[in-house]
Amino acid sequence: MIPALRVRRANTALPEPRGDYVLYWMIAARRLRASYALEHARDQARELQKPLLIFEPLRCGYAYACDRFHRFVLDGMAEKRAALQAAGVGYYPYVEAEPGAGSGLLEALARRACLVVTDDTPMFFLPKMVDAAASRLPLAVHAVDGNGMAPLGATAREFPTAYAFRRFLQKDLPQRFDEAPEPEPLRDPRLPRFGPLPHDAAARWAPAAEDTDLASLPIDHGVAPTGLQGGEAPALEALQRFLSQGLERYEGRNDPDLDTTSRLSPWLHFGHLSTWTVFQALAAREGWSPAAVAGRVDGSKEGWWGMSRAAEAFLDELVTWRELGYVFTRHRPDHATFDSLPDWAIATLEAHALDERPHAYDETTLEEARTRDPLWNAAQRQLVREGRIHPYLRMLWGKKVLEWSPSPREALEILFRLNDRYALDGRDPNSSSGICWTFGRFDRPWPERPIYGVVRSMSSEQTARKFSVTRYLELYGEGAGARLF
Repeated sequence: MIPALRVRRANTALPEPRGDYVLYWMIAARRLRASYALEHARDQARELQKPLLIFEPLRCGYAYACDRFHRFVLDGMAEKRAALQAAGVGYYPYVEAEPGAGSGLLEALARRACLVVTDDTPMFFLPKMVDAAASRLPLAVHAVDGNGMAPLGATAREFPTAYAFRRFLQKDLPQRFDEAPEPEPLRDPRLPRFGPLPHDAAARWAPAAEDTDLASLPIDHGVAPTGLQGGEAPALEALQRFLSQGLERYEGRNDPDLDTTSRLSPWLHFGHLSTWTVFQALAAREGWSPAAVAGRVDGSKEGWWGMSRAAEAFLDELVTWRELGYVFTRHRPDHATFDSLPDWAIATLEAHALDERPHAYDETTLEEARTRDPLWNAAQRQLVREGRIHPYLRMLWGKKVLEWSPSPREALEILFRLNDRYALDGRDPNSSSGICWTFGRFDRPWPERPIYGVVRSMSSEQTARKFSVTRYLELYGEGAGARLF
C-alpha cells in the first residue's frame, strides 16, 4: 500500500462497489513501472475484486500541441498495448482528432467504474483539469502524487533556495527510503483480468489506432519530432547508458563540448521514467544502502548521501533541484509569472527596466536565431532542432533574452513561449524554475550591473573563457567553422 500522504481525495464522493472496473485516468505518470498512481489503482481493484482499466488520453487543443510532443506520447502508447494485454489489464488509448472531440469520454468510462484514480501533479493545465473533472463526476476521484521521492503533501510552503530545501530533504527523506513504489505493480496474480469493455461505456469514441497519422491532426506541424523516442524502454536504455558512460564524467556537465549531462528530462517530464527508478539504479551501481546517509541536517550538497562525488552531484539535480521546482509550483499557481519572483529581484529588475539595451530583438528574430551572438544562436538552434539546450547554455540563453528585451516582464514571457513551444521537457515545473532562476528565483543578490540590477548576469564571452565551445559551435553554429568572435 502506498503512503497515505500521496493520495488526495479530489472530491467527497464515495467509491461505487457495484461498478464494472476501477478506472485509472493516466495523464502524467505515463508508465507501467514504479508508479504510485498505478499501484494505488491496482490496490483498489484488488480490494474491490474488480478488473483495472487504464484510460490514457492525448488531447490536441492544449497550448503548444505539436508533432514533437504528440510523437513522444504516441511512442509510449504503442509500447503499452502488448504489455497490458499480457497483464490482463484493460487499455483505452485515445487521441483526440480535433479540439473538444474527446469531451465526455471520461464521464462515459466513469459511468461504469467503481472509482477513478488519476495523477496528482502541479504540471501545466493538469491540476485545473483534474479538479474540474472531480467536481463533475458522481463517484470518488483519487489523485495520486508520483512526482518525486518526497511527497508534495509533506511540504507546507515553497522554499526560497535550494539550500533551504536540502535541509528539508535531509530531515524528510530518510523515512521515505522504504516507501518506494513497486517496480512492476501489475505483476499480481490476484488482480482480476479485464474482459471486453461494456459496449455502451464509450460507444461514441474510438480508441486510438496503432499508427495514428500526425499529419491528420490539428496540431503544430512546424515543430517536428526529434530523433528521441518516447516510452519506458528507451528511457531505461538512456538511464543505463548514462550510468555506464556518463556518470563518472558528470562533474564536467557544465562544459558544452563535453556534454556529460544525463539527458533524462524528456522521459521524466512525460512520465515514462520515475525518479525512484533512476535513484534505485544509481544506488545499485554505487552499492549504496540507507545506512550510508549522513545523520545531519545542514543543507550541504556534498557528503550527505554517502555516494561518490559524481553520484551526489547528479542526485542534487535529480532530487533537490527538480523537486524544489515541483514544490514551488504546487504552492504557487502563479509560478510562471513575473510577480512570483523574489521581492528583491522584482524591485531591482523594475528599477533597471529603462536601462539602455546593447541590442534589441523581437521574438521572431530570437526564435529564428538571428542575433549578433553566435553562441546564443547556437543554443536556440539546438532547442529548435533537438528539443533541448545544454543546461549551462540554457542559463545563458535566458540571461541574454533578459538583456535584449524591452522589459523584464516581456523577456520572461518570451522565454516561456520559446521554451514551451520547442522543449521536450518544457511546460514543466522544473523548466519553469530554470527559466525563473535567470531572473533571480532560488538565487541571491549579486553586484549591481546595468539591466540586471543585482540579479546574476552572464555573458557569452565569459562562458567561452570558462569552457570550450568549439565543438558546440561546430554542431549548432551557423555553418561549418562558426566562431564566437
